[in-house]
Amino acid sequence: MAKKVVATLKVAGKGKDYSKVITMIKSPKTGAYSFKEQNVANEFVKDAIAGKL
Repeated sequence: MAKKVVATLKVAGKGKDYSKVITMIKSPKTGAYSFKEQNVANEFVKDAIAGKL
């Protein structure tokens, strides 16, 4: 069953300053893929996608 997503970043209109970034990571050992989710500020989205965060 699917989980309900609750917006917890919405604080006095500041919720639009953050984005959810989902990146796919390949395991070097098994070759399987996993997903990493992060909530980052909009100015750091490109850094999060590049793997610098």
